[in-house]
Amino acid sequence: MNTDSSWPGRVLVTGGGSGLGAAVVDAVLKAGGTPVVLDRDISTVSGVKAFEVDVADRAAVEQTVREAAESLGGLDAVVTAAGIDRCGKLADVAAEEWEKVVGVNLLGTVSVVRAALPYLKSSHGRVVTVASTLAKRAVADATAYCASKFGVLGFTHALAAETAGEIGVTAMIPGGMKTHFFDDRTEQYRPQDDSRLNSPGNVAQAILFVLAQPQGCEVREMLICHAEEGSWP
Repeated sequence: MNTDSSWPGRVLVTGGGSGLGAAVVDAVLKAGGTPVVLDRDISTVSGVKAFEVDVADRAAVEQTVREAAESLGGLDAVVTAAGIDRCGKLADVAAEEWEKVVGVNLLGTVSVVRAALPYLKSSHGRVVTVASTLAKRAVADATAYCASKFGVLGFTHALAAETAGEIGVTAMIPGGMKTHFFDDRTEQYRPQDDSRLNSPGNVAQAILFVLAQPQGCEVREMLICHAEEGSWP
C-alpha cells in the first residue's frame, strides 16, 4: 500500500459525471484525494471541480486538461472513464455514429493522456485507462465498440512500454456494470438480467488499488467482472 500522505492525490477523471467515472470520483474523495471531473454533462457534479468538454474534441481537451491541472497545481493520476456505444450491424450504424464511438473511446483517451503527460511525468503519476471485456472478446453488432476498446488496450500497452519508469500505466478491463450506459440502447441490446452486472463501486475500488501501488510496482492490466459475467472469458 502506498503510504505517501498525498495519496491518492489529484486525480483527473473523464466521464466523472456519471457511471464508473462518478464512482471513481466518490472513491477518491473518500480516500482523501482531490478529484477533478471532465465530462460532456457536468450538471450532476457537485462538491468537486468540474469542466465541461467533449473528449472527442482534441483542441478542447488540450485546453481543458491544462486548465484542470493548473487549477490543482498539477496531477497525480488520470482515469479515462468516458465512453459511449452504438450497437448494430456495421451496415446499419451510420458512419458518423460509428466513428464517434472511436472518437470518444479511443481518440478521446489518447487526447486526454497526451495532454496530461507533462503533469504526470512531473509527479511520477499514473494513468488508468478503462477498456472492457470486449477488448478481449469480440461480439456481433459491436464493431465500433470492440474496435475502440481493442484500440484502448493496445494504446495502453504501448504507452506502458514507452513511459516505463516515468509514469505508471494500467489497463482496467471491467465487465458489464450497473450504470446508465445501456439506457439509450434498443431493447434487443440491453441486458435482460442485471444480476450479472457488477457494481461500478467495485471497479472504482479496484482503480484505487492500482493508484495505491508503491513507486516501482505496476499493475499493468486488471480484469474485473461479476462472478457470472457473460462476456468473459
